[in-house]
Amino acid sequence: MKERIVLVTGGSTGLGYTAANRLKKLGYHVYISSRNEEKAAKAAAEIGVSYIALDVTDEASVIAAAEAIKAKEGRLDILINNAGIPGGYAAPADIDADTMRHVFETNVFGLVSVTHHFIDLLSQSDFPVIVNISSGLGSFGQVQNPDKIESKVNSLAYSSSKAAVSMLTVQYAKGLPNIKINAVDPGPTKTGNNFSNGMQTLEEGSDAIVKLATIDENGPTGGFFNREDVIPW
Repeated sequence: MKERIVLVTGGSTGLGYTAANRLKKLGYHVYISSRNEEKAAKAAAEIGVSYIALDVTDEASVIAAAEAIKAKEGRLDILINNAGIPGGYAAPADIDADTMRHVFETNVFGLVSVTHHFIDLLSQSDFPVIVNISSGLGSFGQVQNPDKIESKVNSLAYSSSKAAVSMLTVQYAKGLPNIKINAVDPGPTKTGNNFSNGMQTLEEGSDAIVKLATIDENGPTGGFFNREDVIPW
């Protein structure tokens, strides 16, 4: 079996970094990306993977990254759309359209841009997989369930962006049946300054990412999963 080639966007820190490290140890050929090439290079050296500069909000950067991987590898087997931002915390009444645009630019439009420009490379794979990092905060079922921690959080911009990621996953899975495409909720993970209130470790938070990235031909598509099982949309 050919060595599987993986790209993890936003892979220089947090969940992306941890997932990349775990996949590398499992024998995958991993690329991590960051908008800051120096950070990507440093992180890649630490865990022994490849890196590429890629700013998901800059289409020219996305195109250049796709061309670079095409020249080096000729294909991509697994795309992990991990790059995302919380966008700060404010009361819903204080959130304006510019705030929403800023969050959606990375979390939604960035995901679409990367997916769009890497589909040709994924089509060269014998078994292409996409994992979109969503959130329980984007799940209607989780945020409306009083027994879930997500119901205690009111994060208008971030939650809305992750709900969009979940629907993108369903629509991509329907429209691209040759690719296994799933959404993942890492769970409330402490990943650094941007997400500092989590309860899970990075290892726990990356469990679902690694699990869905390493599915076989009998694996699911068009689903939403956390580290335990399927979760509600």
